[in-house]
Amino acid sequence: MRCPDCQSELTIDAETGAVLAHRKPKEPLAGGQTFESLFAELDASKARAEDAFEREKAAFADKDRILEEKFREALKRAEEEPDLPPRRPFDMD
Repeated sequence: MRCPDCQSELTIDAETGAVLAHRKPKEPLAGGQTFESLFAELDASKARAEDAFEREKAAFADKDRILEEKFREALKRAEEEPDLPPRRPFDMD
């Protein structure tokens, strides 16, 4: 007997109605896709990975520039502002 939901083969006891065995149907290799379609998927996956790598590489190069700008701005502010000792809790009264 075949299961109407999963199409697996069931062996059922005629007297009790209990399922004695359950065998899944054989699935086609590679999900039923052809070799050419699998190869095309692999090429597309490689292209997506290469694109993501290039985006991250560009972001990393831009990150260095931004950090350098922030450092120079902080250095400029440190040179302009006088060095004051930190306030102590006793001075706040």
